[in-house]
Amino acid sequence: MKLWIRKAHRWLGLIFSLTLLLSSGSGVIHTLMTRSQAPPPAARPSNQFLDPSAIRLSAGEAVARVPGGAAATAINLRMIAGQPHYQIFHPTGAPSYVSAVTGACDPSMDEAYGEEIASGFLGGQAVRKTGYLTAFNREYIGIFRILPVYRFDAADSRGTRVYVSTATGSVTRLTDDGKQLEADIFTLFHKFGFIRNKDLRDWSLMLVTGATFAVSALGVVLFFLTRPRGRRT
Repeated sequence: MKLWIRKAHRWLGLIFSLTLLLSSGSGVIHTLMTRSQAPPPAARPSNQFLDPSAIRLSAGEAVARVPGGAAATAINLRMIAGQPHYQIFHPTGAPSYVSAVTGACDPSMDEAYGEEIASGFLGGQAVRKTGYLTAFNREYIGIFRILPVYRFDAADSRGTRVYVSTATGSVTRLTDDGKQLEADIFTLFHKFGFIRNKDLRDWSLMLVTGATFAVSALGVVLFFLTRPRGRRT
């Protein structure tokens, strides 16, 4: 029995030692990331102060201006391009925007609003839209929670990019090439990011972590089975 446990502990430890190396390596990367990367961006409902005196339409009048008479599920008041706008959400599709001053409805305002948020967050720096995400990907992962989001890139040497939610009126993620390299290494080591299929990745993680647990448990059992016996008098 002792021999069997010793062999199992030895061979399982050898086979799954790679898991321990990956876990410890990802722990080092995670510590470096906490020092080199800023915390998540604070929510900024708007980049401009709201001017209530400029509002000429009520919320009900704004909803009536939306083409097609779509039902409203939520209404926000946003300052966009220096003017107050009603941001009207519907059960499906992108939100509608109606000027609270003129009553004009602009279907392209959502992207323009996202660009304004991104530029304001980066101190007025020019940005360009490079994506619109309705699902998480390798860079914008599930921990950021909010979808859909726009991606805007800044024209700088660091490859700065921001992800913007017009629903919250804020930047949900700020990153660049250097920060993303750290995040990619962490994902590869800690979460087996090199496995593209999620089901296969989850089962692989459960297998190696379960085996590592088994190796540790066998080591504890082996310790008690092979501990020195006290001398009998």
